[in-house]
Amino acid sequence: MAAPKHPLDKLYRRPGFMIRRAHQIAVSLFLEETGALGITNRQYGIMLVLKAEPGIDQITVAKLLGLDRSTTGMVLTKLQDAGLVGRVVGSHDRRKRSLKLTPAGERMMKRLAEPARRAQERVLSAFSPQERETFLDLLDKFARAFNETTRVPQVVQASAEKGRAKKP
Repeated sequence: MAAPKHPLDKLYRRPGFMIRRAHQIAVSLFLEETGALGITNRQYGIMLVLKAEPGIDQITVAKLLGLDRSTTGMVLTKLQDAGLVGRVVGSHDRRKRSLKLTPAGERMMKRLAEPARRAQERVLSAFSPQERETFLDLLDKFARAFNETTRVPQVVQASAEKGRAKKP
C-alpha cells in the first residue's frame, strides 16, 4: 500500500471519520430541502415513527430510533410545543403517555413528504442505482453487526425486520 500523500490522508480514510462526515452531509442536505418548514431530521424521524405507530410511548419511540430517552423527550417536547404531537395519559397506566401526531402534525408530514424525498434522493445521487442498493445494504450490515455495542441499541420491530431482510 502506498504511503499517504498528505499527513491527514490516513485520518480522512478512517471509517469513523467518513461516517461522521457522511452524517453531516446527509443532515445538511435534509435541512437544505426542508429548512423552510423548520423541522430537523431527528424531529422528522420521530414524526415518521408516530405516523406508523400512533399511540406508542416515548420509551418505545426512543428504542425504535436508537435514541436516548432524554433526547427523545426534549425533541418530543419541542414537537408538542409546536402543536405537532399530542401526549395522552394512558388508560391502563397513568404514568405512561401515549403519543400521536396532531392534525397539524399530519399536515406537516404531508408538507415534508416531497422535501424529505428530495433530500434522500440527493444523498444517494452520488451512486448508480446498483451502488445505492449496495451502499444501503452495507450500512445496514454495519449497523446490525454493532447495534448491541451502542449505548442505545435500536430495537427493530418484526414487520420492519422483514423489510430489511436480504433479497434472494
